[in-house]
Amino acid sequence: MLKSLRLSHLAAGAIAVLVGYTSSVAIIFQAIEAVGATQAQANSWLIALGLGMGLTSLGLSLWFRMPILTAWSTPGAALLVVGLKDVPMDQAIGAFVFCGVLLTLTGLTGWFERLSQLIPDTLANALLAGILFQFGLSAFTALNDDTALVAIMGVNFLIGRLWFHRYNIPVVLLAGCLWAGFAGSFGDIQQLDLSLSLPMPVMPGFSVPVLIGVGLPLYIVTMCSQNMPGVVTLRSAGYQPPVSASLMVTGIASILLAPFGGYAFNLAAITAAICAGPEADGDPKTRYLASATAGVLYCLVGLGGATVISLFLIAPKALVATIAGLALLSTIGNSLSHALSDSQNREAALITFMTTVSGISFFGIGSAFWALAIGLTVDHLLTRQTQSNTPTTAHQSR
Repeated sequence: MLKSLRLSHLAAGAIAVLVGYTSSVAIIFQAIEAVGATQAQANSWLIALGLGMGLTSLGLSLWFRMPILTAWSTPGAALLVVGLKDVPMDQAIGAFVFCGVLLTLTGLTGWFERLSQLIPDTLANALLAGILFQFGLSAFTALNDDTALVAIMGVNFLIGRLWFHRYNIPVVLLAGCLWAGFAGSFGDIQQLDLSLSLPMPVMPGFSVPVLIGVGLPLYIVTMCSQNMPGVVTLRSAGYQPPVSASLMVTGIASILLAPFGGYAFNLAAITAAICAGPEADGDPKTRYLASATAGVLYCLVGLGGATVISLFLIAPKALVATIAGLALLSTIGNSLSHALSDSQNREAALITFMTTVSGISFFGIGSAFWALAIGLTVDHLLTRQTQSNTPTTAHQSR
């Protein structure tokens, strides 16, 4: 396995971890503040989340030989920011355990895997393109924030496409870091937190109102806004993901790590696309090494706790946005191409894409779920209408 490890795997894994943390770690901090956690408990949350993502990603990737990456539930964290106000810590932990149990049961029953197989490939690709679109767009809007940095990274990206395609993204990241360091774009080094972090368990307490008001919504948004796009990401990359097994693993991890602050784990979408795309490896059979690398790095970041997180936070936003957008560019293009390739399903795919990009949210559930629901409805109606307008063979013979 180590003989097949390449620089592109290491780069894709590192970029996935960088994007995973910088894109949503601020929401985690807000959720921690909402429940009134102490500094020691906050550090424990970061350890649990890092180790949870790292161990589940590493285990699933190596076992199934697929670029399966897991993540904390970002919409779930946003839900907790509001839902955990005035909720005692032990009851919040109880809600996390309850969510983990529901995730595990979902994997055991297999109903979610059967549901995911009903999604047409055109809609799946449209959904993925819509999810990743904002990240691709951010690479260009970042030109307003740091024109020189983004321009240098863009020029290196074009040169890399011509001369060293396999190592393109690592070289672009290195060029961006060197320029940012030269220009003084990194944050204040004094913001680094060098304190030692240790896991601190809290015994769960169970309250029916909290289980219903926090645990159940946490499960719903994690399934609809995270796990479904995660399945779609792997399918769009040409894999048949072990959905039920992955849900069982992430569910059990959620149960075991909930007392330490690991509130919910799920299949990743955006970061998984980085590891499952052609930039990680031209051979789909060995792209799992990229997600395995990310798993190892997640573990190291988790063990580093507050120190590593603060290091991520001082990185220039334009650097992170640009490298993420450029790394996902091929995946976005391929997804759009496949989504719009079939003229019969083109309207439904386009509606799915536009709804996802819109960012709408109802009942605390994000646009990915509603895009899929609307897209499937439109696809069903248009397909049925097309079939009803197609003359039968018997009719044509008259």
